[in-house]
Amino acid sequence: MSNPYFRFKQFTVYHDLCAMKVGTDGVLLGAWADCTRTKAILDIGTGSGLIALMLAQRSDAQVHAIDIDENACKQAKINFENSPFSARLIVEKAAFQHWETALKFDLLVSNPPYFSDSLKSPDSRRSFARHNDSLLFTDLIEKSISLMNPGGKLAVILPFDGCEIFQSLALKNRLFLCRKMLVSSLPHKPPKRVLLEYSNKETDHEENVLLIEKSPKVYSDEYIALTKDFYL
Repeated sequence: MSNPYFRFKQFTVYHDLCAMKVGTDGVLLGAWADCTRTKAILDIGTGSGLIALMLAQRSDAQVHAIDIDENACKQAKINFENSPFSARLIVEKAAFQHWETALKFDLLVSNPPYFSDSLKSPDSRRSFARHNDSLLFTDLIEKSISLMNPGGKLAVILPFDGCEIFQSLALKNRLFLCRKMLVSSLPHKPPKRVLLEYSNKETDHEENVLLIEKSPKVYSDEYIALTKDFYL
């Protein structure tokens, strides 16, 4: 049986109630998203609350998290309450595209559902969490724009083959690319993931590449530097 929790330097994430467990994608986004000078952050589809917790550690912002799954919300609430940042974390059960709120945010983050064309898992909760039937890219982009403060940002992590579609939809909705990072697992492997950060203000953008392991089970210096404040 897998461990029901994952311990980080400043907090512990229980994920036994969640369809999706703590993984590299969430850690990458939580460590990479630009949360400097943010006062209000939204984590869309928070799951266990991992990304929200990482951003609370990296900033002084109020961090709001939402998820459509009731068990995920219960799990995130437990993890938030047991963290040193509990006063700045709140979770709410909601479908993002239908969420009614007067709040505005400086940064919105999402490790969104994906694999819309892949074979669905027999575990219905895991399948629901991983497939974009419940939150299409268009919904994510359009709703995020409506909740952004001026100069606000949206940061996501996607499968590499979803990058062009997302970028096209972002440009169509006048979201402008700030940063892009291609993520490869090993030197000889093609990019598996892409981290994208957009702003509602037009700006230059930077592109980088991140190698997770320089050889099997040996993390690269770049990955260690990115995640050093979190992994034990």
